[in-house]
Amino acid sequence: MDAATLDQVRLNFNPQGLFVINAAIGVMMLGVALDLKLEDFKRIIVSPKTPAIGLVAQFILLPAFTYLLTLIINPIPSIALGMILVAACPGGNLSNIITYLARGNTAVSISMTAVSTLAAIVMTPLNLAIWGSLNPHTAQILREVSLSPFDVFFTIVIILGVPMAIGMTLSRLFPGLADKLRRPFKIFSLIFFIAIVAGALVANWQNFLDYVNIVIIAVFIHNLLALNIGWWSAKALRISEQDSRAVSIEVGIQNSALGLVLVFNFFGGMGGMAILVAWWGIWHIIAGLVTAFIFSRRKIPAGEEIEQPA
Repeated sequence: MDAATLDQVRLNFNPQGLFVINAAIGVMMLGVALDLKLEDFKRIIVSPKTPAIGLVAQFILLPAFTYLLTLIINPIPSIALGMILVAACPGGNLSNIITYLARGNTAVSISMTAVSTLAAIVMTPLNLAIWGSLNPHTAQILREVSLSPFDVFFTIVIILGVPMAIGMTLSRLFPGLADKLRRPFKIFSLIFFIAIVAGALVANWQNFLDYVNIVIIAVFIHNLLALNIGWWSAKALRISEQDSRAVSIEVGIQNSALGLVLVFNFFGGMGGMAILVAWWGIWHIIAGLVTAFIFSRRKIPAGEEIEQPA
């Protein structure tokens, strides 16, 4: 099949399945929120430098460099827009685990995840609208679907903001219950989401096999770019080794689950976007573990190592 025809492919996902995948990411976010505390936000006020650098890298540098990357490698429009969408998403909660394995500053990673999730309510639709409209090829897709940043904003509030508020409130008011729910909730939500994504892949398996080879190189370069933007942004401003690791991983591990929801909600499962975002979700786990392995073998300068949470 010709790569250009991928822009015309629409993956199969019925309205009931779309509702379930929206519910799945809401459940996942609720599980993540059980781990968050007000102290995670207060930590940024007390020591704002590292999280601020990470957020600038996450929501300003990564989308801007992603836009430039789409102009350089010039993929077909739906793949280019998928790359911009991924870059506009906040960090994923997997980044906290990867940071721990990499012997990075897990507290910084958790704080960045919390704040980037809140910031995404505004920054994700804003970045998608701005950078997507600057590329003439992706701008055509945005015009065809009549994408409203407000509609994207509302969707993100519902599937990220509301579950996050409920989870943090539950954790604060009923800490004993939250402690009992935390581990089983994480396991359930992860299995639930994997089952939904697996169902989507099974329903579109031939399309995935036909076209995944087209997005492999784009995702590899894009993810490598994201990890390096985080790392060098932190290093340029003389951030400690463990904080730099946290920033690099936070910028390199995106919430591709949110991206997939937005593709099905607003772009009708457009083939190039959906397959790129789905492959990103698979690849960033592999890349994250490889990155953690490399970082864990590097020495931390004397006097810089901090105690990690158990």
